[in-house]
Amino acid sequence: MKAIMVMFDSLNRHFLPNYGCDWTVMPQFQRLSEKTLTFDCFYGGSMPCMPARRELQTGRYNFLHSSWSPMQPFDDSVITRMKEAGIYTHISTDHFHYWQDGGSCYLTKFDSHEIVRGQQGDPWMGQVSWPDYPDTLSKRKTGQSWRHDWVNRQFITTEEAMPQYKTFESGLDFIERNHTEDQWFLQIEAFDPHEPFYTQNEYKKLYPDDYHGKNLDWPDYGINQYGDAATKHVRYEYAALLSMCDRYLGKVLDMMDKYDLWKDTMLIVNTDHGFMLGEKEWMGKNIQPMYEELIHTPFFIYDPRNPIQGERRQQLAQTVDIVPTLAEFFQIAPPEFMDGHSLTPIIQHDTAVRDYALFGIFGGHICITDGRYVYMRSCKDQENGPLYEYTSMPCHMDRPFSLEEMTQAELCDKKEFPFMKGCGVFKIPAKTFVQPYRFGTLLFDLANDPEQKHPIHDPAVEEHLCQVMIKMMKENQAPEEQFERTGLISV
Repeated sequence: MKAIMVMFDSLNRHFLPNYGCDWTVMPQFQRLSEKTLTFDCFYGGSMPCMPARRELQTGRYNFLHSSWSPMQPFDDSVITRMKEAGIYTHISTDHFHYWQDGGSCYLTKFDSHEIVRGQQGDPWMGQVSWPDYPDTLSKRKTGQSWRHDWVNRQFITTEEAMPQYKTFESGLDFIERNHTEDQWFLQIEAFDPHEPFYTQNEYKKLYPDDYHGKNLDWPDYGINQYGDAATKHVRYEYAALLSMCDRYLGKVLDMMDKYDLWKDTMLIVNTDHGFMLGEKEWMGKNIQPMYEELIHTPFFIYDPRNPIQGERRQQLAQTVDIVPTLAEFFQIAPPEFMDGHSLTPIIQHDTAVRDYALFGIFGGHICITDGRYVYMRSCKDQENGPLYEYTSMPCHMDRPFSLEEMTQAELCDKKEFPFMKGCGVFKIPAKTFVQPYRFGTLLFDLANDPEQKHPIHDPAVEEHLCQVMIKMMKENQAPEEQFERTGLISV
């Protein structure tokens, strides 16, 4: 048996024809729905990039214990379990967060990995002088990201030079060389359509645009202040990059057809999270509540053991459920202390595997959904505390924790979190850029308000979801201060 996972970053389901979009040009995603099962109620877990990827290896929620995290020594990785069971694992990716400090120990879990350089702020090409770049409505980003992006673009001027092209070519090459072999897992992971929405004119021509303002393919996170014309332009830029993603997804489907891999190969197409492009007056991710555009994600799967194609599935599922699904498929023991459930019952008969999904971002709202209601629990006051990071590898996205942070660190009780398996971990006072208090606690009824424009007040529903949230947090061994900062009572 073999499995291929094609993963994109920041894929907003509302831009896909599979979920009702009628203006984006994406024939291969339509073809994908004919070949696989389309999930209508699939959610992420931990936001944003690396927290979601930690869940993809461990099957555990990340956001209650840490923010951006390398793989920890106590983490039980399904990739490692595959490798130990003799299943060859390979990843082809241009997702540069993997080779930053905060992305440590993910790629090295695989038997082999192909790294493609040049995305966004990847410090790839060395250039002392500042690059020329056009007038832009975007603000300069923090650190060196802005500079490196414009340096890199000087060397990415053709489609063949695009990191996405190289990522998929590498993944397709793996399939070409190994399609006759058995017992392997391939992850083709593209940073696209993550911002900046930089692509070739061939794809931009699919979306004729009369915008003539300043460059705007890397929108700023926050309240959308660009105006209607610029916002429409941003959406077109995103759609153009999506159409490029569509083309290369099609090449994977071609390879599946060419070698009839449908007879013995699982195919998963997924994303870590979405992206807001003017919806509810927001741009970007992370700062605002975890609205549907961000956390309700597209998901597609084909299982050769149950070769069902062209159907939709309505049951609730989320990212942590991918891990036990792969473990079951390859007949290996799933990771310990896992929060996920195998998707097989949903695949076979659309039978429920979970009643609720937990999701959020570290220090933000703690959220829960049953597929109809979404409840977002805010912190109880502006202090948004207490809040601590628990980690044995203290790294932010692109750097270690500062000396100031580490001088405040203490070792937590080794028995406090059984899933850490007695590992000594730091307990570090946390700083967070999110502030759920400004929004307050929110409850939405998706059946009557799918766009989440009108929060509701229903004490009975809120109390019920509060109790389930407490139960799931305790099952996840959430730190006591997470109950305290949100005003929940842990009993």
